[in-house]
Amino acid sequence: MDRIGTFKTFITRSPADPFPRYGLAMEYKGSGALDEAWLTFEELLTKFPDYVPTYLMAGQTLLALGRTEKAMDVLRSGIEVAAKKGDLHAKKELEAALAELAPT
Repeated sequence: MDRIGTFKTFITRSPADPFPRYGLAMEYKGSGALDEAWLTFEELLTKFPDYVPTYLMAGQTLLALGRTEKAMDVLRSGIEVAAKKGDLHAKKELEAALAELAPT
């Protein structure tokens, strides 16, 4: 079975776990299927808004799709979520990514 199919099986088996969806989104992103990657990241952001890893990769995917303003919105949201969760490493990564897009 292909990796995409494997991730879809994992999602079916564990619908309350964000990681298989994240893996699916990353697989799409890595294969260049950016529209599918974004749709999967968007689903993650909706269903699992506290899953911090989603924000940076979703932002990068939106940038690759030419959707800079939306990418900036996603990165800003990720900074807030990372701060609330006390994930300072992720917060710094998200801030750095945002700073590249909107230099002060």
